[in-house]
Amino acid sequence: MSKLTAAITAVGAYVPDFVLTNQMLEQIVDTNDEWITTRTGIKTRHILKEKGKGTSHMAIKAAENLLEKSNVDPKEIDLVIVSTATPDLPVAATAAYVATKIGAVNAFAYDLQAACSGFLYGMSTASSYIESGRYKKVLLIGADKMSSIIDYEDRATCIIFGDGAGAVLFEPNEEGLGHQDEYLRSDGIGRDFLRIEAGGSILPASEETVKNKQHYVYQDGKTVFKFAVSNMADVAEKIMKRNNLTHNDVHWLVPHQANKRIIDATASRMGIDNSKVMVNIEKYGNTTSATLPLLLRDYENQLKKGDNLIFAAFGGGFTWGSIYLKWAYNSN
Repeated sequence: MSKLTAAITAVGAYVPDFVLTNQMLEQIVDTNDEWITTRTGIKTRHILKEKGKGTSHMAIKAAENLLEKSNVDPKEIDLVIVSTATPDLPVAATAAYVATKIGAVNAFAYDLQAACSGFLYGMSTASSYIESGRYKKVLLIGADKMSSIIDYEDRATCIIFGDGAGAVLFEPNEEGLGHQDEYLRSDGIGRDFLRIEAGGSILPASEETVKNKQHYVYQDGKTVFKFAVSNMADVAEKIMKRNNLTHNDVHWLVPHQANKRIIDATASRMGIDNSKVMVNIEKYGNTTSATLPLLLRDYENQLKKGDNLIFAAFGGGFTWGSIYLKWAYNSN
């Protein structure tokens, strides 16, 4: 019997209806379409506007989209992981609620937080559960309502982020497809440069923290950009060398959608032609944990069984890494 690997067998996604354009942002902060597009590659982002709806709403919709497309019985799902930096509530796991709402009554569930690398780390976790032989179906969802933690008077951050969710199903594979290798890293220096200052155990919420806008994302853009460019490219190149892959062997680069210039730098280091790079940042902006599965949904019909995919991400903390995966099915 060949080695058991963990393969993605289904994909689903959801983005809210409301679209926030660069032109709309021009009315809110001192910026313009050309400046945003040139520096980030972003034209629009989707925002969840409905009152009382949080990350779980989008995660449920993405999961339901996956279940509908794949005809999987939710009762067969063993585990639900929700990767998110914006959980519904500080303590109760968003994943537990999502699992219940989609009918995954036999699954256990928990949240995973690694900022923009969360889905990538989740892929590693889900694959390990499958490869252990204990579990047959692991649903991994990346979902973030970034609009809930963004100050729309801060032009450094409000132009970048959007809301959305994506989901993938991991199942055992005996054909050698699926998860092949990974290289994941972190460096705690990162929380000096990308963070939310208040609301945690160091600085609990108070009238003062709210007044000082310390519950919004703070980002030292130049420093984060510098770290992201070098580290995302480094790990993607490393995973290729470790697996003796040339640029001709890689069918797709699946990069976190934080900034078009970071994506281009990673592709350049790998020697990958632009036609092999998945990009949708112009439509969604940076949806944090949702960027990678949203890419898979948008490009699913172009993927072929056996395709070599290199995933790469960089996030706050700092967290970053790369995963090499062989695609397991033909969509058409």
